[in-house]
Amino acid sequence: MKKIIIIFLSYILILFNSNVYANQKAKELKIGLLAPFSGDYKKLGDSLLLSIQLALDEINDKKIKIIPRDSGSNDKAKLNKAINQIIDEGASIIIGPMQDNFRGELNKYSEVIFLSLSNREPEIRKNVINIGISLESQLLAITKFLSEQKKNKTIIMYPKNQNAEIIEKKLNKKKLGAVKTFKYSPDPQILTGEIETLTNYSQRKKNLELRKKNLEIRKKKLKKKDDEQAVKELAKLEQLYTLGKVNFDSVIIIDFGNNLKSVLASLIFTDVDDEKVLITTVNQWFDESIFYENSVKNLYYPSVNLKNFKKYNNNFFKSFELKPNEITILAYDALGLIYYVWKKNDGVNSINDFFIKEKIKGKIGTFHFKDGKVSQELKIYKTKNNKFIKN
Repeated sequence: MKKIIIIFLSYILILFNSNVYANQKAKELKIGLLAPFSGDYKKLGDSLLLSIQLALDEINDKKIKIIPRDSGSNDKAKLNKAINQIIDEGASIIIGPMQDNFRGELNKYSEVIFLSLSNREPEIRKNVINIGISLESQLLAITKFLSEQKKNKTIIMYPKNQNAEIIEKKLNKKKLGAVKTFKYSPDPQILTGEIETLTNYSQRKKNLELRKKNLEIRKKKLKKKDDEQAVKELAKLEQLYTLGKVNFDSVIIIDFGNNLKSVLASLIFTDVDDEKVLITTVNQWFDESIFYENSVKNLYYPSVNLKNFKKYNNNFFKSFELKPNEITILAYDALGLIYYVWKKNDGVNSINDFFIKEKIKGKIGTFHFKDGKVSQELKIYKTKNNKFIKN
């Protein structure tokens, strides 16, 4: 039986500060932080910096020097200026950027290793490792879950927006077999009509009305005989909105926020029974608004380790009296990973130092580097009674 080795980042941060690694040769670990400290995403940038501070407090190693610089919000000039400033300060490892908009710009700095927080591409490029929760990892967790639940008539739903082409490329690459896809409008008024078509709502509604009509005729004909069966069936039908099944047993909705809530509302409006049809979506970062603005009782999605996520949020709030942006937990893990590699190798010599064979357990959960990709092992969670429950 193959032995699985898992590296626990939190444990290692403590272990590495003991005498076990007293022969550490590297004098200083300089790490750049590219974050939007100005513009539309300034709050996120500030939150990222505090997350790094939280990790530094836990590591408690004075040899680490963080060099934060403002990458702006979708500002190519600021991004390049920030990278050059970090390089001038002597750092060759950078946490960031947050987005993947200017991925071509990063290629110009071949001497620098970037641990980007983007989830756009899990593939490791020559100097970039994206550690965001990739769609590929999420789909892997969802499809495994659906298979375990014996669901084989799945529809993947996603909006007609700027990300549609990216999603389609990923789905084609993933080779999900007989899974069908369905694109919908982000406009709620148009969306409802599209979902009605998908679920064959009009015909199912007609089926119900026809069945009711036939039962009424039957009741009248057999009134004197007291057709108890017809009465019971009619009473049961009165509780329904449609009659007949939809032609799928599960859905995967690749969407977020109000758009996702509109899709869920439309599915319920068209009488899709979430007790029979498994409704799943992508990582929602345990957004509690989904409890109160969502009519679906049973919603499933993959995500990071909930216990660790709560602990991280609590520690962040205790330290700074602020709630962290959810993706800042990625920066926390990124610093832990860099520190581990630096200690293990007496420095960081190349991106190859990050190709660790063992699985790594950070705050987000377990992840590993395999076949030139970063893969996260995500758990499936269910929303029930205003709680997130691990499935």
